[in-house]
Amino acid sequence: MGQIKTTPIPRVQNISKADFIKNYYKPQKPVLIEGLTKNWKAFQKWNLDYIQQHAGDQTVPLYNNEPTKGKQNSAEPATEMKMADYIELIKNKPTDLRIFFYDLKVKLPELLNDFEYPDIGLKFFKRLPVLFFGGEGSKVLPHYDMDLADLVHFHFQGTKDVMLFSPEQTKYMYKIPFAVHNLETIDLDNPDFHKYPALQYLEGLQATMKHGDALYMPSGYWHYIKYLDGGFSMTLRAFPRHVGRLGNMLYNVFFMRHFENVMRKSFGQKWIDHKEKRSLSKTNQRAAKLKKQSL
Repeated sequence: MGQIKTTPIPRVQNISKADFIKNYYKPQKPVLIEGLTKNWKAFQKWNLDYIQQHAGDQTVPLYNNEPTKGKQNSAEPATEMKMADYIELIKNKPTDLRIFFYDLKVKLPELLNDFEYPDIGLKFFKRLPVLFFGGEGSKVLPHYDMDLADLVHFHFQGTKDVMLFSPEQTKYMYKIPFAVHNLETIDLDNPDFHKYPALQYLEGLQATMKHGDALYMPSGYWHYIKYLDGGFSMTLRAFPRHVGRLGNMLYNVFFMRHFENVMRKSFGQKWIDHKEKRSLSKTNQRAAKLKKQSL
């Protein structure tokens, strides 16, 4: 066992639009911005009790850390629960149950007045502000977003740990073919360099987010997220402007996702096993070449 190499994500306060575009957006570098939400109503009001008060009667799908098996859809929830009961759960004890992609505009439109789209140079897609919830110890499988959007991720209540990897690091991530995540047997907190030697070459960025922090994640960046206690976050998205990434986004959304679900339904676990073996073999071969070159 070892440890993934990481360096801290830069932190800034009250960054100007010009500085953000020059230093982070154009070079596609992550940054954690403190103070971006301090004038929002959400900064004062948003906590688990507030969400429970507004959405407690809603039934929500919940996801866990178990890999999908057989002919399961790749985005199939593990169970469902009343929002009030779920929030009670994450307020009081650890759990791996998470709420994924909770559409604020559809589910809690009254909260749209609690925040503003920051004027930092991104053209936000304003129809899709989404929330994510997790309990202490819950983890989000390392992945990058299928639509390749530029993301600004705002955290509320508690703390969460975020590890980012640039698209250039994909060759070491054990990416699964026709998917946007890596091998689900990999634990980036306790990486097995013997079984997954390419992980030794990974170079990530890390930050611990607190209430009100905003994290800019450029298009195509891998993110691995771990909730250190119960809390939730909101993500705002801006579509990629680069023509090449726009093409990749269309492929991911309109072909790859549907192809993957068809193959799962047709071949089940055989398809999943085939992809995992291919990822392991290909990435380990790459690691072996790197090791040979360094001798």
